[in-house]
Amino acid sequence: MNGDWLIRGRDGRLSVYLPTEDAVLCRAELGPGGPWEPPRKVGGDQKLRPGPAVGQGADAYAHLAAWRPTKEGEAGLVHSTHFRPRLAPLDWTSIGHPDKAGDRTGTPAVTVDAQGRAHVFVRNREGGVSMRGQKEVGGWGPWRDLKGAEVDDRLAAVSGESGRVELYAAVPGALLHWRQEKPGSVPVLEEAMETPVRAGTLHALATSAEHTTLFYADDSGDLCVWRPGTKPVTLLTSAGPGPVTAIRCELDGHDCTLLAQRSTSGRVAFAAYPTEQESAGAWWTESGPQLPADAVVAMAVDEDGRVVAATLSPSTDQLLITRRKDEPGLALEAWREV
Repeated sequence: MNGDWLIRGRDGRLSVYLPTEDAVLCRAELGPGGPWEPPRKVGGDQKLRPGPAVGQGADAYAHLAAWRPTKEGEAGLVHSTHFRPRLAPLDWTSIGHPDKAGDRTGTPAVTVDAQGRAHVFVRNREGGVSMRGQKEVGGWGPWRDLKGAEVDDRLAAVSGESGRVELYAAVPGALLHWRQEKPGSVPVLEEAMETPVRAGTLHALATSAEHTTLFYADDSGDLCVWRPGTKPVTLLTSAGPGPVTAIRCELDGHDCTLLAQRSTSGRVAFAAYPTEQESAGAWWTESGPQLPADAVVAMAVDEDGRVVAATLSPSTDQLLITRRKDEPGLALEAWREV
């Protein structure tokens, strides 16, 4: 999944979205701390192409986007809304193709503005970015060409604390940043930052009322941090080659940013530091069992304010969960299989 696939729903229950070769599965807690319901398909029985995306709004509704085959050699994007983890998501509905017709062009990214409107971004046939957003009164606006060139397949969409939508993309030797100038407007390309960036490593997070922050790996494997309007800084060496995920949470009374990544040893590595204070430094601490090479990590905060982490291995379908203990620091419970 492109996006945070472990989320807390409107009813406080946690849910996970698990991609398969031709579908998205959802699982939700039956009660606080589990047990979990069996997997069920999102959006009915329509067949999907690999590489779905998920985003969540301030109303806690989840919005999903994916490619669906339409005819031989062609595909179109579809969208579903999931209002509560224990309810069935809506059926997939078509939102078309950024180039009107053609095959899959890239992995979609989804974010949701303050008014609860989903915005779906995807690379288009020309190598730039296209976007389609929901209208406040229902339905969808037209596809918008946001420009750009040689954009990497995997985009990072995020909404700031203001609810305004932003997008990050990697291009050869640089990062691009789009942002809405006002709610409901079309995001515009505001900044291009020359920096070495490893494709497929972008993760964006709202970190204050003024800023969103992008985490990415550079060519040397260092984990870097960029807030538009400033220069990128190196935070620490990446724990492993895969993607990093990040959340904001309260640790011992402090607003912290918590990072997680599968390490080169195969375990999950965590690092925390005061939000937007990269100069304070951070270091990795490993946890849990060794995981397959394809395992990915996600994090959320439950209704009691505790950090929850999950890992998923597509090759084994193994889903593991842990929670922070009720004690100082970042001590975690034993990982357990769901």
